[in-house]
Amino acid sequence: MQKISALIFLLLFSLTIGFSQAYKGRIEASKVVVPDGHYQDEYTFDTSVDPQRWTKEKPGLHISFASTDKLYFRSEVPDLQPESLVWEQAGWRGERLNTTLVVWSPDTLDQVRFVLHDLVGPKGAVLKRENIKLNLVRYVLSNYPYGDGNLDCGPSPYRDVFLMPDRFEPFERFQLPGRTSRPVWLSLEVPPGTEPGAYQGTIDVKTDRYNATLTLKIKVQPPTLPPPTEWKFRLDLWQNPWVLAWYNHVEPWSEEHKLLLKKHMKLYADAGGKYITTYAVHSPWADNSFRIEDTMIDWTKQEDGSWKFDYNIFDQYVELAMGVGVDEAITIYSPVPWGNRFRYRDGKTGNYAYAIMAPDSKEYKAFWNIFLTDLKTHLQRKGWFEKTYIGINESEMKQTLAAIQVVKDHSKDWRITYAGDWHKELDLLLSDYSFLFGKEPSMKEAAERAARGASSTYYVCCNPAKPNNFVFSPPIEGRWISWYAVAYGYDGFLRWAYDAWPEDPTRDARHGSWAAGDCFLVYPGANSGIRFEKLREGISDAEKIRVLRDKAAKSPDKNVKKLMLEFDQHLKSFTTERDFNEQKITDAVQTGEKMLDQLSDLLK
Repeated sequence: MQKISALIFLLLFSLTIGFSQAYKGRIEASKVVVPDGHYQDEYTFDTSVDPQRWTKEKPGLHISFASTDKLYFRSEVPDLQPESLVWEQAGWRGERLNTTLVVWSPDTLDQVRFVLHDLVGPKGAVLKRENIKLNLVRYVLSNYPYGDGNLDCGPSPYRDVFLMPDRFEPFERFQLPGRTSRPVWLSLEVPPGTEPGAYQGTIDVKTDRYNATLTLKIKVQPPTLPPPTEWKFRLDLWQNPWVLAWYNHVEPWSEEHKLLLKKHMKLYADAGGKYITTYAVHSPWADNSFRIEDTMIDWTKQEDGSWKFDYNIFDQYVELAMGVGVDEAITIYSPVPWGNRFRYRDGKTGNYAYAIMAPDSKEYKAFWNIFLTDLKTHLQRKGWFEKTYIGINESEMKQTLAAIQVVKDHSKDWRITYAGDWHKELDLLLSDYSFLFGKEPSMKEAAERAARGASSTYYVCCNPAKPNNFVFSPPIEGRWISWYAVAYGYDGFLRWAYDAWPEDPTRDARHGSWAAGDCFLVYPGANSGIRFEKLREGISDAEKIRVLRDKAAKSPDKNVKKLMLEFDQHLKSFTTERDFNEQKITDAVQTGEKMLDQLSDLLK
């Protein structure tokens, strides 16, 4: 009886707390403190902001098309009244179109499944059902630190735990427990050779007891979107290839590992990924990953004091990434590892040893001159030198400048990239510069970099709170990121990381040190998710803007020029509006999308 009373008390207490959160009532897992100060699961339960709403829902299947810009919570009746059974969307040939289907019911539904049909267009043209892909959106555990008002890259609070929708999972059918909702993500790939015009088709939704029919109305516009490998937007998501071996319990760089990597990296390439992340040092970021980044270039100090460098893993990874389409840039991290710690193998003992070398020391300059000479020779032999960057990340300015001086003294032909705050003294030294959002150059300074052929991107990480790609971030922020890049004049976007998974990413997205999802955008099994797809969606928008600008510049149509001027004026709002109210940024992106649709119809 005491246990039951305690459980009732905990439930009532959690309900009370739930109403005080930013997402009231959306707490779906509770954490309690145990004596050692850590947090552990004791009870997991669902609550709703308004449990009585379920009693007002008619029994049976409820389904509606819904915006991909929002999140739909497991225990809540979605605000989708009236239900929409028709999806209307315009898109280019070669474009991926996305929508969400939300399924909910006050009673349990078994064997929910979807039967796809072809879409029929002009003169009998067909968009085949094989171009439609459905993914169940799975919920993962996520913290929600916005309410603390202190998101500054410190330890992420574990006291507020939510089930948040993000991870995609292929499915044939699923069970929907009573009084729950479940989003399904629908993607439609429009093949490049598709005949422009209006297409229509249906999807049958079946359960053990109920059925429904959905209608798709797709307007295929004349322009063609280039394939992702030809996109100009510079997407740089840092990779840790060892994490796949660790998670899947296979030997690093075995054939099994490389097969997993090819599928994993293809997802990145299909989003327009441009940079291959490589490592010349072991654990450059102070051992802060669950599976730390190892070196791809093994250093051995031989018995006679000379140095030998093994590029076997480096070569394997670069060739693998290029083989799936990531082939524009190679970044090698880092001449400034955090702590100035460098690992090498002692040729006499066979043991690993560590050297602490500050970039302004004689030892550092002597060693890096040896290494850079060997590295440059290897890169030139492979034909990779012209696309390689030496990468430095958020390092103290004195050390950064000293390291750059060593690299440039070795050869003025080295390209250097730096991710961090804007520093005027770094500007002319860097071929590629990525600025932390909010710590950026002026638009004039960014334009000056572009004019001299230097590339500039920006990034978000464990801060700022908004905009970001956290599991709990409104999905529209992922799409907004690319619109901001275009508006500011940047070449692209960077993020750490693509795949720095915590211990159990398919279930629990929290890291422990940072907010949930901060360290990864995709899931094991080369499975995407809401955050990654919204980021890709924004990059696709950026490419459409680029293509339309080129077409508009050559068009004599006055209506085109007028609309293009209006569009450019609208873009300015992305650089001046810093409120990040979810509705405001949603309206900004959707207004821009409508203007792109108008231009797409005018520019054949």
